[in-house]
Amino acid sequence: MSEFDTKLVHGKAQNDNNTGAVNVPIYNSSTYIFPKVDAKVRWDYARSGNPTRNSLEDQVAELEEGYQGFAFSSGLAAIHSVFSIFSPGDHIIIGDTVYGGTFRLINQIFKKWHLDFTAVNTQDVTAVKNALKENTKAIYFETFSNPLLRVTSVKKISKIAKENKLLTIVDNTFLTPYLQKPLKLGADIVIHSATKYLGGHSDVIAGVVVAKNKELAEQIYFNQNGIGAVLSPESSNLIRRGIQTLAVRMDRHLSNTEKIVEFLQSRQEIKRIYFPGLQETKDYEIASKEVEGFGGLVSFELQDGLDAIKFVESLTLIQLAVSLGAVESLIELPYKMTHAELSRKEQEEIGITPQLVRLAVGIESPNDLIADIQQGLDLLHYQS
Repeated sequence: MSEFDTKLVHGKAQNDNNTGAVNVPIYNSSTYIFPKVDAKVRWDYARSGNPTRNSLEDQVAELEEGYQGFAFSSGLAAIHSVFSIFSPGDHIIIGDTVYGGTFRLINQIFKKWHLDFTAVNTQDVTAVKNALKENTKAIYFETFSNPLLRVTSVKKISKIAKENKLLTIVDNTFLTPYLQKPLKLGADIVIHSATKYLGGHSDVIAGVVVAKNKELAEQIYFNQNGIGAVLSPESSNLIRRGIQTLAVRMDRHLSNTEKIVEFLQSRQEIKRIYFPGLQETKDYEIASKEVEGFGGLVSFELQDGLDAIKFVESLTLIQLAVSLGAVESLIELPYKMTHAELSRKEQEEIGITPQLVRLAVGIESPNDLIADIQQGLDLLHYQS
């Protein structure tokens, strides 16, 4: 049985041709030949299945140790397909700091379909239990929340879910299966924005889902095929290629982030740091038991009176952009960018302030990254 790092490089054998190609080809065919009218063929139409996409789907299922994987045209398409297994009148508990695009999908799409949602702090087990209703069907959360990196215990939430015959759905984008495998901790469905760490190069938009069992897999496949937001063969190949270097990239992301956090702790301009690797915090207590590393993101608040916009716009190496998980470092202000969908009141309720900065640490030289942050902080001054 191959170890994880080997599985990253060598996906499940597809036995798709006799050319000896070491990588599965990009099959750019929208339809496939039937040898006979009533033939039972493996491939018939590319929306329903494509050999290149299937190779990726098999690989992510193997990496997450699930039953079956599915590749979508974006992370939101993946979330859309999963939420679509529910029916009008169903209730879903969600984390209160999920990605802004997920909030938009819930509030402007699924509520029209009469799905009911309650947002809670999923780190608070009591709050989750208090949110349960007779019609609750699932609990959905991000292992590390966005952007405050609050850690939720997959084990504890899965236990509550099983006791109440609910599904546990985990967005594992920030950690990847390299750092955590939610299905092994009790979750039923795991979702990734593969645009981020799995792809790793800011050159493809994609999402993946892995189901724990056959019943869930059949429901998700029906939605994937019926809704049609499938990943193209070209994009499937890019995600496959990104996955091959996931381990070495993640090691550098982790190392760089730890060094930057240490630097930020030495600066008086920093009011608070949000990073699960900080000991003596609730986040560290949970994460240290359930993950293999603390991720490649750090969020921090600048001291009151400092100009956060000036800071992020003054950086010369770290780029001002949304997204994360790529080889280059990206920085943003959540209240203006990733979580602009939320009202100011909603932002304040979950801890997003105008002083909050989210840094997605890349794999550049840590010395260069720290020097860039230092020069940006040195330019700040208190406003009168």
